[in-house]
Amino acid sequence: MKLSIWALIKGQFAKLPPVAKADLTGKTVIVLGANTGLGFEATKHFARMNPGRLILACRSQSKGQAALERMLKAATGFKNAELWIIDLADFASVKSFADKFEQDGGRLDILVENAGVAPTAYEASKDGMETAFQVNCMSTPLLAFLLLPHMMRTAQQYSTVPRLAVVASEVHHFTTIPKDVSDGGDMLATFGSAAYCTPKVMRSRYLLTKLLNVFFVRALNARLAPAAPLIVTAINPGFCYSELNRPLSGVQALIMRLMHRIFAFTAEEGARQLVFGAVGLPESLDKLRGQYINQSRTEEPSDFVISAEGQKAQDRIWDELVETLGKVDPRVLTTVDKYLSPTAAA
Repeated sequence: MKLSIWALIKGQFAKLPPVAKADLTGKTVIVLGANTGLGFEATKHFARMNPGRLILACRSQSKGQAALERMLKAATGFKNAELWIIDLADFASVKSFADKFEQDGGRLDILVENAGVAPTAYEASKDGMETAFQVNCMSTPLLAFLLLPHMMRTAQQYSTVPRLAVVASEVHHFTTIPKDVSDGGDMLATFGSAAYCTPKVMRSRYLLTKLLNVFFVRALNARLAPAAPLIVTAINPGFCYSELNRPLSGVQALIMRLMHRIFAFTAEEGARQLVFGAVGLPESLDKLRGQYINQSRTEEPSDFVISAEGQKAQDRIWDELVETLGKVDPRVLTTVDKYLSPTAAA
């Protein structure tokens, strides 16, 4: 599918379907980036569905605690939300979160990977990668790999079908993998390196990270068994009011405020898409496998994603991702060996 800027803007004026609903009694839901914006609004929607456990995964203790207090005042009727700390810019923090879930998590029915950043300049993470790349494209898959066994066990023990919803974006339509990178060595190492992340590259960094999110969802789904009890989707919330653009300043910040005022969805409207990925279309689950979701319906991703060139890049990035994250935590390799095929299904 080819998406024009005009089509994108036009889509911002569409009337969105109401939020999907389900009975989550006894089920466990984790939402990353749950203290603000889309993540917080999604947690409010989930809270009204009476989950057994609702875990707000946040980077900041103070902001996460404030979110819990706001939820109590939001008339959800839900008082048992939990705050767990995770910093996706730090692999050690992601591993600690997974360790905590191993000890205290129990079942896991819904994982919404919403946390993400939109940088304006290069900044190195604790692990030496460009921060946005690590947060959006490395730690997001790392947590998915580490928690996937819990979702599979949940499916077996409770005869249910857990869901993994990864927040992507329609902006993935407006980028590809640069030829100099695809013709070079390790693509992921290149994307995360200080040498590669020039000011020009960083101006389109967010677009690339969202493309890689779509690749991850499609690659993971392609390596699951066709009838695997796990639904993985890439979610486009649309252009919404959020704190994603808080690093902007000056003219850029002014332009963003004008765009928000003219055609942005509210955070609650965007959150409906996250919820749809988590509970929508229960009667047609197979139609959701590996799909890109826009405005509560499946939609073809970009022409590059579905092209032969895009498929080649997707498979290569998957192999590099597994190898790199396997060194970060050997449990990644165990998960891949036990639950996934070594190559994509034909």
